[in-house]
Amino acid sequence: MHTETHTTARTGARTRPRAADVLVVGGGIIGLVTAWRAAQRGLAVAVADPEPGGGAARVAAGMLAAVTELHYGEERLLELNLASARRYPQFVAELEEAAGRDVGHRACGTLAVALDADDRAELRELHALHRRTGLDSEWLTGRECRRLEPMLAPGVRGGLRVGDDHQVDPRRLGAALVAACERAGVVFHRSLAERLTVVRDRAAGAVLADGTAVAAGQVVLAAGSFSGRLGGVPPEVLPPVRPVKGQVVRLAVPPAYAPFLSRNLRAVVRGCHLYLVPRESGELVIGATSEEQGWDTTVTAGGVYELLRDAHELLPGITELPLVETGAGLRPGSPDNAPLLGPTALPGLHTATGHYRNGVLLTPVTGEVMAELLVTGELPEHARAFLPTRFAAAAAPGARADAATAALQR
Repeated sequence: MHTETHTTARTGARTRPRAADVLVVGGGIIGLVTAWRAAQRGLAVAVADPEPGGGAARVAAGMLAAVTELHYGEERLLELNLASARRYPQFVAELEEAAGRDVGHRACGTLAVALDADDRAELRELHALHRRTGLDSEWLTGRECRRLEPMLAPGVRGGLRVGDDHQVDPRRLGAALVAACERAGVVFHRSLAERLTVVRDRAAGAVLADGTAVAAGQVVLAAGSFSGRLGGVPPEVLPPVRPVKGQVVRLAVPPAYAPFLSRNLRAVVRGCHLYLVPRESGELVIGATSEEQGWDTTVTAGGVYELLRDAHELLPGITELPLVETGAGLRPGSPDNAPLLGPTALPGLHTATGHYRNGVLLTPVTGEVMAELLVTGELPEHARAFLPTRFAAAAAPGARADAATAALQR
């Protein structure tokens, strides 16, 4: 592994490292894929993060759910999600070869089910939305759902089968991206970036918590829900991301109970949304709550109780499984639930943040578009709807469009 922090033998003072082409602030999966793809394109890349491969991905279940994750008003985001989902098989093959690690990708499909009549009505509305947007999902009766997943409760009223919504293990994904970055020559600074360096009105690196000054030609802010807290960024440029807490529970499926589930299971249980993701390793991930609690990551008895209660209503046998782990993480939410990708109003500063529920799913396409921007200065057309400048206050009619155009022309 490379490092760029050195001390002299005589004085112990730090020497100034060689400037990088790109400094990525944040070593979660979005920051790591940006760094890896940029390094592959020949750029000298550094990443600043105390624990690369950590962040929200340590808690995420890893559903690649472009179809079943669709919400009203997010049709524009759907196109980006689908584009990334199509890239996943090739992305996984390339990453596993580059890292020498498995990422736990499973083409298992997803079953979304409803427990009572009101839940079924909600799921029927989702199916109608799928049909209007040309998505492939199949309506099943409760009996047909139980035929696919025999552990389901007799009260299940119906469901949707989506063959193309799969899964990956985010923890393995993060570890593989760290390894691929190291092999590609990415420099890791295992310290928190505290303040952006601005030279002549242009982003030029960052100062880290350990005192290291990292110089860079371009800076990518990819610190997830913490992206809006980097010092030195002009207030009007700070990305409007917020933390959205999610609690999860992890169970183990002993061999005697396997296979407990054969595919991802999403559910509406008396109005509450739930997912269960079965790993080939025997782990079963149950999540997730959605809580506007600021920076709190406390695991609460109420959160765990709600998840297990609803899971038990769907799968009564779940109470026989060993409880292995509980956890809570912070999703980076944005005002429109879509990511902020591309140049900001400050020259040299780009963002790759605000992915909210879709960070794992959007990993392949984010790495691709950010690398293209960093190398060529051009953001691919399919990502231009997600420019961070779309949230700039409109001082006059057309100001947002003008800001986006100006950012891409720098």
